[in-house]
Amino acid sequence: MSGNSPSIRPATPRDAALIHAFVSELAQFERLTHELEATEAMLQAALFSDHPRVFAEIAELGGMPAGFSLWFYTFSSFVGRHGIWIEDLYVREDFRGQGIGAALLHRMARRCVEEKLGRLEWSVLDWNQNAIRFYQSTGAQVMDEWRICRLHGKALSAFATNAS
Repeated sequence: MSGNSPSIRPATPRDAALIHAFVSELAQFERLTHELEATEAMLQAALFSDHPRVFAEIAELGGMPAGFSLWFYTFSSFVGRHGIWIEDLYVREDFRGQGIGAALLHRMARRCVEEKLGRLEWSVLDWNQNAIRFYQSTGAQVMDEWRICRLHGKALSAFATNAS
């Protein structure tokens, strides 16, 4: 696939199965299929409810679905403004190296500028050196000093119910 520029569009309810497929492929790529709980119906409800709190963009190349981003608004008390957190940015293997990831990231950066948001943030796995090099080439700072903390599943339930 080459010769075309990627097009980016907001996801629609018809894209729920495609988004679930992208999430499943991403989980496999990241070696995290054991953590995948989301169903198509769950993604449909989250993305396309009356008041969604998460959004998605679909990247296409030559009319074929090539990748997606899934994102939501955050807030920084230090900056005093909202920002965007990109939860997922994924390009199918056959479409990599053709500017699709950059196009998705540009779309999010433009949204931040247009909406006067303070930050665009995301995480990257430490072993994904191709992605890290790409992100650094955009001017993004890889913040090694920060660590993500997560309460999930039984640990979340236990902590929530055992406050002292």
